[in-house]
Amino acid sequence: MKTKHKIIICIIVLLVLTVVWFCIPYSPLKAEFENDTVELIEENSVFESDEVFSKSEFEDYPLAIRKYIENCGYIGTRKMNYVKMEYSDVAFSQGRSGPNLIIDYTQYDFVVHPSRMAMIESSMFGIPFQGYDQYRGGKGGMRGVVAKLIPIFDQTGEDMDRACLATFLAECMFVPTSFLQDYIKFEEINEFQVKATIDAYGQTVSGIFTFNDDYEMISFCTNDRAVVGADGTIEYIPWSAVCGDYKVGNDGIHRPSTFQAIWNYPDGDFVYFNGTIRSITSE
Repeated sequence: MKTKHKIIICIIVLLVLTVVWFCIPYSPLKAEFENDTVELIEENSVFESDEVFSKSEFEDYPLAIRKYIENCGYIGTRKMNYVKMEYSDVAFSQGRSGPNLIIDYTQYDFVVHPSRMAMIESSMFGIPFQGYDQYRGGKGGMRGVVAKLIPIFDQTGEDMDRACLATFLAECMFVPTSFLQDYIKFEEINEFQVKATIDAYGQTVSGIFTFNDDYEMISFCTNDRAVVGADGTIEYIPWSAVCGDYKVGNDGIHRPSTFQAIWNYPDGDFVYFNGTIRSITSE
């Protein structure tokens, strides 16, 4: 066989293998995410199925927290060990000068040992892109790969640890068994605002929750979350999480169906995550 024909055959085989690799569901990064999640579910399985929220547990909490728990329908429902949230078709940007993507996003928040795991799935120019955002044992990190194997970023460090802890705090309203843990404290600012502080793994961060007239939590703002650039640069910018359009689930609990993550730069807000929550489940 001529050398030219051999080269053509090799190219065809390589293309076929590449297409097959892209099409099969297996991904090393996603497999790691799923294995880590299983481990954390086992580590955080503390609350029994017959343990439910009671009104008396929140008597000493700020008014907005008490009203949130009551009005959103948590009283009398099972105390959860973790919450799982799934988004689809999220408008996501990797920085003000980074690429814009449409992603699917799955996250878990665990209570007893405060932890957070999230998986991003998308594609760029037809090539799969995946990201793994994790916070476990006080260590946070973000990794991204293309074509399931090729790393494009891997961010870690103390600033990332604090950022991930701040994100966990922002999402604690979705898993209110966290309110009953020693690591979170609340301080009333006024009828519709509460300062929350979390102290875990030697790190402390805080932020302010704001509630509307129905005592639905509509935003969280903090100064304790850093922007970590792809080149490793770090910049502390005010950060907000905004949610709304509360809906009643099959379990009778009122939960938000929209969520935005926003960097509040001096020259204007940058919404880098804008999605609709497809489902929220807890166990």
